[in-house]
Amino acid sequence: QVQLVESGGGLVQAGGSLRLSCSASGRTLSKYAVGWFRQTPGKEREFVAAINWSGESDAYADSLKGRFTISRDNTKNTVWLQMNSLKPEDTAVYYCAAEYFGRARVTTTQYDYWGQGTQVTVSS
Repeated sequence: QVQLVESGGGLVQAGGSLRLSCSASGRTLSKYAVGWFRQTPGKEREFVAAINWSGESDAYADSLKGRFTISRDNTKNTVWLQMNSLKPEDTAVYYCAAEYFGRARVTTTQYDYWGQGTQVTVSS
């Protein structure tokens, strides 16, 4: 059993940056692929970025490539999502998800564990 916790969300002006982090309680994130997704009320949860369990590969939503960067440091048991040049349309609840020995998956269905989400609000 893995409990994921996201942190780093908040209110930021358009053009600014935030760095979200994902960590686990009860288990280490080492050997888990981690994905980031976001969701606004009434809409489908949307893929943002993902990294495989070893950190050797990653994936991004095409529209976010170049602005968002996913990274991990298994010695620190943490996965980060660096969010730059933020836009109002990036406003959402951001979730991290984990899959044991997974690859960088772009859909929600394969992930085994989900965090509670952290709110990101970008003002215009």
